[in-house]
Amino acid sequence: MPVHRIGVSVPPELLEEFDRTMREMGFRDRSKAIQAAMRSFITDFEFKKAEGEGVGAIILLFDHTVRGIEDALTDIQHHHRNIINSVMHIHLNERSCLEILAVKGKAELIKSLSQKLGGVRGIRQIKLVTVHG
Repeated sequence: MPVHRIGVSVPPELLEEFDRTMREMGFRDRSKAIQAAMRSFITDFEFKKAEGEGVGAIILLFDHTVRGIEDALTDIQHHHRNIINSVMHIHLNERSCLEILAVKGKAELIKSLSQKLGGVRGIRQIKLVTVHG
């Protein structure tokens, strides 16, 4: 497949950080790392406006000592069981838990689920990660 060469201007600190990160991730050259970054950038943008099918993961960090949080999360997940394929729950310490929900279905339902989960009291961080299926 033919490729196009492009030029990019970046601050030196950003380039140093990028080079360090790409080496740690196992990339041997900038081109492959930049291509991966571009695909991720495009996928994130496309999913935000998507109306069709989507696939990805919702990652939650929460304080399980907050009263009612586990019941609230379970109720929301039960209402969206048609798009949740799997859930992994990890105990990080006495207070913190991490949950990873594998999701597949209509993009608008996945976004709605992520928003509902993010609105639960006790959620410290939430991230919706999508991939191009």
